[in-house]
Amino acid sequence: MSRDEKTNNTHHGMNVSGLRRSATGFALDRDDLDEDPIIQFEDWFRYACESVPMDPNAFSIATVDSQNRPSSRTVLLKYFDENGFVFFTNFGSKKAEHIEKNANVAMLFFWSDAARQVKIRGTAARIPASETLKYFMSRPRGSQIGAWVSAQSSVISSRSLLESEFQKLKKKFKNKEVPLPSFWGGYRVVPYEVEFWQGRRNRLHDRFQYTRQDDGSWKIERLAP
Repeated sequence: MSRDEKTNNTHHGMNVSGLRRSATGFALDRDDLDEDPIIQFEDWFRYACESVPMDPNAFSIATVDSQNRPSSRTVLLKYFDENGFVFFTNFGSKKAEHIEKNANVAMLFFWSDAARQVKIRGTAARIPASETLKYFMSRPRGSQIGAWVSAQSSVISSRSLLESEFQKLKKKFKNKEVPLPSFWGGYRVVPYEVEFWQGRRNRLHDRFQYTRQDDGSWKIERLAP
């Protein structure tokens, strides 16, 4: 057998089963939890901002297409309150197209350095344009122009097209306020289930799940790890 034939018959891959560490996070007990998951999330998020070196507001959001095939990607949380969690995107993106057909989404914050995760399931809906405009005007000018440049998720032939369009729009909006694109805006995810996961030794993690009840209150249950 020739060298080329041997190379072509080689199966590539890695066994990564040995990559593990024992999470040594804080103990999480029922008495530690606030009755409201948003307040509990705020407490954990503040801690993540202090302990996570980069992008504590990054989270994965999963959607499903018209054939119920899942898709996930990482986006940035821009703000949250008692009404839910808000992120922004191009309305022509795949995530937006999926949400318009099926509003059910799943969010995952993973703060490795803190040995913590927060899993959120909820429904997503567009926020009012006035709310989007308020955030858009707070963005750096380059990011404002960037929102105009990219037809997110569409196929392009080269990066140079993006760079060229950016420069063109930079000149167009020179000495002007960059207007809000009609095809760009925010979504708010209203949760109906929130899980707080605290890593512990020997894989005996602490997990608590909040489930919204019909009266608006939250049921809190401990889950097995």
